[in-house]
Amino acid sequence: MGYGIRPRVGDVFVREGLITAKQLDEAVEKQRQSKTQTFVGDILVSMGLITERDKVRCLAIYWNLDFIDLSERTPDPEAVHLLPADLARKLKTLPIELRDGKLLVATRAPLDVFAMDEVRAITGYDVEPAFATDDDLDAAIDTAYQSETRITQAVSELIQNLGEGEVTFTDDGTSDDAFSIDQLREMSSDAPIVRFANLIIQQALQSKASDIHIEPGRANVRVRYRVDGILHDGLIVPKQYQASLISRLKIMANLDISQKRTPQDGRISTVFEGREYDFRVSTLPGVYGEKVVLRVLDKSSLSLGLSRLGFLPKTLEKFENLITRTYGIILVTGPTGSGKSTTLYSVLNKLNTEERNIITLEDPVEYNIAGITQVQVNPQAGLTFAAGLRSILRQDPDIIMVGEIRDAETAVIACEAALTGHLVLSTLHTNDAPSAATRLIDLGLEPFLISSAVIGVIAQRLVRVICPRCKVEYQPPATAAERLGFDVSGGGAVRFYRGKGCPNCANKGYRGRTGVYELMVMEDPLRELILKRASSLEIKEMAIHLGMTTLKDDVMEKIVVGQTTLEEALRVIYSG
Repeated sequence: MGYGIRPRVGDVFVREGLITAKQLDEAVEKQRQSKTQTFVGDILVSMGLITERDKVRCLAIYWNLDFIDLSERTPDPEAVHLLPADLARKLKTLPIELRDGKLLVATRAPLDVFAMDEVRAITGYDVEPAFATDDDLDAAIDTAYQSETRITQAVSELIQNLGEGEVTFTDDGTSDDAFSIDQLREMSSDAPIVRFANLIIQQALQSKASDIHIEPGRANVRVRYRVDGILHDGLIVPKQYQASLISRLKIMANLDISQKRTPQDGRISTVFEGREYDFRVSTLPGVYGEKVVLRVLDKSSLSLGLSRLGFLPKTLEKFENLITRTYGIILVTGPTGSGKSTTLYSVLNKLNTEERNIITLEDPVEYNIAGITQVQVNPQAGLTFAAGLRSILRQDPDIIMVGEIRDAETAVIACEAALTGHLVLSTLHTNDAPSAATRLIDLGLEPFLISSAVIGVIAQRLVRVICPRCKVEYQPPATAAERLGFDVSGGGAVRFYRGKGCPNCANKGYRGRTGVYELMVMEDPLRELILKRASSLEIKEMAIHLGMTTLKDDVMEKIVVGQTTLEEALRVIYSG
């Protein structure tokens, strides 16, 4: 077994200060008297002189191998996935990380060359074995493969309970719609498919995803999760469960399962680990079936407050002063997915008091806020943004939130509302704050109306935050630093931070996101430029002269203090 020279192994326990030489002699004597071939370390454990962890750690020292304390170390998920769960349990071996081109594994038997050869053959990597205790391995393997095991079990249940070959396909891979509505309803309410759909949602919440994509393909159904703005593969679902899975999600969202050829929108509500979540569900007919996207809406994010959204102190002070005005338009601009809705809802949450009548007009209503009247746009019923805004003005509002200004009519009514004593909040699709004025002019608004009604514009983006557990300092390439405006001509080093990747961030180097903001407060010099129909560049130069912090300046500060990375800034702010 490799423990032939037992006194030498015992000497390690003495050298490590765990036992005395006399106690080792007692253990060796018990070993000699034993009728079975018992390792001296096991005898020391049975005598209560050392722990199981002490025994395995000393064995690692004796054989000049690493010891991994799995109670303190979390394996890298990407390494874990290299070895199937059933083999990990069979060999009592858990991949920990890829290190210098080798796969570090924790195992109960690192000297078992046959087991290590099997791991090498399955993973394709040279193996670097390390000792770990049996109990730690059992617990760590269960934890590491928990999600995968539950998904596998759910798929197995589907196969056993629903049977193979339920759906037949045409030559192009699409379903032949062989199921009746009653069959779909029965399949989608079957226990395995219910658990499977719940697991997909639960996995999204555990990974803090913002969106879930269920994407039918020719041969299977792909599930993907958007985490911190980036899409990641989740799992592959066998094609024969496409109809029942999608029908289940549609039933949960109160959608019509008989309607497969027109887009539908619905909503799912749930509670997970004590927090309330809503899911905005959208279906879209595709070549291989309906694609379903679930937008995750975390209600607790509304209570974060403006101070937790990532504003620099000076920008936050200006913005809080702005939202206390009793009239005028405040515009929030940025591309889709830049956090505009979160900013607006946070403002509404802050302004929501008994003394104020707040009404919103949205498409769709994302979060329900107690004490606020929220109206869903319905163009089919004639309830457009413009029509809804006219009706809202007859409801004696103090504050109005319009989901988006899309056309001249809505923009004109919003400006008129602002000029007649209402605070109006809305969004606009522009790249930066100074471009908002020229965008409104392009929509057909008169410059005098814009300069009179708009009191401030805030542009924003979301950047990923460096994982705090694996953040390291580094010196960036000079060319990249120069793109951000850092002067490296004198040879001075510019030092930034990045995440090297760890289990806490799924080896991505980032965990969570924060906002980057550009606030333009309307002042007389800016109004004069708007009246002259000046270009957005001229407006921007004046705004900077008046003290506006640009998106680039804001993200540079966040890079310097180690909140985000140079690469993330270049991806999000400089890509346009």
